[in-house]
Amino acid sequence: MDILTLVGLVAGILIVILAMLANASLLTFVNLPGLAIVIGGTFAVTLIKFRLPTVMSAFRLAFRAAFTDRVARPTELIREVGRLAHVVRKEGILGLESHQTRDEFLQKAINLCVDGHPPELVEEALAQETQQTMERYEVAERVFRGIGESAPALGMLGTLVGLVQMLNTLDDPSTIGPAMAVALLTTLYGAFIAQMVALPLADKLQLKAEDETRNQILITTSMRNIMRGENPRVMTELLSSFVTPEHRTGLAPEREA
Repeated sequence: MDILTLVGLVAGILIVILAMLANASLLTFVNLPGLAIVIGGTFAVTLIKFRLPTVMSAFRLAFRAAFTDRVARPTELIREVGRLAHVVRKEGILGLESHQTRDEFLQKAINLCVDGHPPELVEEALAQETQQTMERYEVAERVFRGIGESAPALGMLGTLVGLVQMLNTLDDPSTIGPAMAVALLTTLYGAFIAQMVALPLADKLQLKAEDETRNQILITTSMRNIMRGENPRVMTELLSSFVTPEHRTGLAPEREA
């Protein structure tokens, strides 16, 4: 589980709530018509922009990507494919048949190699998988960036509705203050949804997409070198470019093997 995402979300919400409770009750910031305009309007605009299956898929992918830290570290993958390279040099490509891994993409690559497909077909299949993964993340990111753009706009629309209603009751000065507060609440709701939920999730999706794409390219490169019979030490040296310089020292045993 990606605990930092949960901590950041909870901490942000608590800070906003505590600020609300400083000089007023929480009910002061509750306005059901305003919530309906912002939440309902944002959802409606999102459905106009995207198909419903796309929106539902984006939500599933976003929460899975945000709250689970399932992307393997490059150093772990390099060590694992290094062991695979040693197995292939000793037993041939069929020596990988009994190897099981938690990484679905790596397992798919191993299965394609063991099935006896030519290297060109294996590389093409893995490249297509990487492309599809990138597109799924890109669409999900666009959905949440769209929500981040629509929510503040719908909040402003709700504010304008409230201001029109307030101007219609100017003959009673006592209603101006409360009416203005209600009008501004919709802007608050829109900004909260955009800045605390939608845009951070979009950024998290972009980050996870970059991490997963990097890992899949690493695996594709590794399997291509393994099928060519590349020396495991040389292969590890080539793959070290996928990790930061400070983490390359952890690959020293694999380079020496």
